[in-house]
Amino acid sequence: MSNLNELSTALKAGGYRLTRAREVIFQALVESGGHVSADDVVDAVHRREPSVGRMTVYRTLELLRQLGLVQPVYQGTGAAHYVLMDQGHHHHLVCSTCDRVIEFEECIAQEMSKLLGERFDFQIQGHLLEFYGVCPQCQPPS
Repeated sequence: MSNLNELSTALKAGGYRLTRAREVIFQALVESGGHVSADDVVDAVHRREPSVGRMTVYRTLELLRQLGLVQPVYQGTGAAHYVLMDQGHHHHLVCSTCDRVIEFEECIAQEMSKLLGERFDFQIQGHLLEFYGVCPQCQPPS
């Protein structure tokens, strides 16, 4: 999800309005590539719209999480980083040695989501899939 029409639709479906502050916060997420800490979002928002407060950013990030538009991830950095949930999912390969994160678009979890939903009578709304291993730069020479 990277455009304001989709954001507006999701907000409206949840009973919320698209305010200027929410628009600026969402644009900061999109421009960051969707891997950004809350503090980095605050900094980006303040550069564009200094009147938007820190708590507004935090509350908006939580609202976007509740709407399934972003998901916090914790990759050993201590603070959550927020990723955009494009079409309800997001995928990573995470290097256990250097913490490098490689994103990939191919969704291999659709069938798994369907099976898990049926097995546990659970309505799956999206997924964040991470595989951990060692990237090519950190692998020992063969």
